[in-house]
Amino acid sequence: MELVTPAIGLVFWMCVTFLTIFFILKKFAWKPILNMIKEREDSIESALQAAEKAKLEMKELQAGNERILAEAMAERDNLLREARETKDAIVNEAKTKAKAEADKLINQALESIKNEKMAAITELKNQVAALSIEVAEKILKEQLSTEDKQKVLVGNLLKEVELN
Repeated sequence: MELVTPAIGLVFWMCVTFLTIFFILKKFAWKPILNMIKEREDSIESALQAAEKAKLEMKELQAGNERILAEAMAERDNLLREARETKDAIVNEAKTKAKAEADKLINQALESIKNEKMAAITELKNQVAALSIEVAEKILKEQLSTEDKQKVLVGNLLKEVELN
């Protein structure tokens, strides 16, 4: 049983050795170990704060990106609307110009037709007059071919003149 129960001398020297090592460790090793633990704790704390700060910055950047994306989409919609309005305005202007040009061409064509008609009527009248003169001339030649017929005609004309 001696092996299981320690002797008093052994307990004494173990206590003295333990206390000596304890005081030496407390004097020289305890402060550096605690300082290293404190530094490690501070570095972990600063890393956690930096991570939290980065997380907040990421949220701000994400909100900024969403805002920029919304602005870009609004600007795109605005540009598309303006382009559509410009297209409609150009189409309407082209239609108006085409209608005005068509009306102008129609009026010119009507005026040209009217002028051609008047020219044709005038030409027809001139031809009718020329034909009438030719017919009258031929009739007069026929009627005035003899001297007797000429005297009768002159007599008739003189009677008409005296009556008027």
